[in-house]
Amino acid sequence: MEITWLGHSCFRIKGRDATLITDPYDESIGYSLGKPKANIVTSSHPHPGHGFVAGIGGLPKVVQGSGEYEISGVFISGIAAFHDSERGKRRGKNTVYLIEMDEIALCHLGDLGHVLPSELVEELSNVEVLMIPVGGLSTIDAALAAEMVSLLQPRIVIPMHYKTDAVHFPFEPVSAFLKQMGLKGVSAQPKLSITKGGLPEGTKVVVLDYHS
Repeated sequence: MEITWLGHSCFRIKGRDATLITDPYDESIGYSLGKPKANIVTSSHPHPGHGFVAGIGGLPKVVQGSGEYEISGVFISGIAAFHDSERGKRRGKNTVYLIEMDEIALCHLGDLGHVLPSELVEELSNVEVLMIPVGGLSTIDAALAAEMVSLLQPRIVIPMHYKTDAVHFPFEPVSAFLKQMGLKGVSAQPKLSITKGGLPEGTKVVVLDYHS
């Protein structure tokens, strides 16, 4: 499996039999998506920064909202959550996606805006690769993200939705999350290639470079 960060909360996940893209955005975010192709697209909520499915080529199957999905050998569970800490009263709903691909359990938290309740922690207890927002403002911040990592204990953590030179929103930078995790000297890498047998024993934070 190969994971590439396309900016913001958008990742391209290439498996043996399918390519999945998460939370595609339009140009208002600041990044340039291009027109990547995929078999599957997931959208955590209908916002220009997370639901621009028209920006994806290849006539993909679109997954939006809660439910169970099986597409091209990929199993996806959409789990209802919220975009704020007031059960959606301020920013609405958010969908967390649990993705089973190439025998690896991945989780994309979307624009999660609250601490995960115990029942959701239990549901995500087998997650091996966690894509988590860390920039605050409209999602959980660096401190809460670190708390989520401690609760879920995935093998690999990939931060997303944070301040970069491309983004005009005042998010926190990824360095704030790395500090909360007690990490120094973490260098960004262009992509992540993983196999089930090659997952680390403990929890490893992987910062990815933005690629259009």
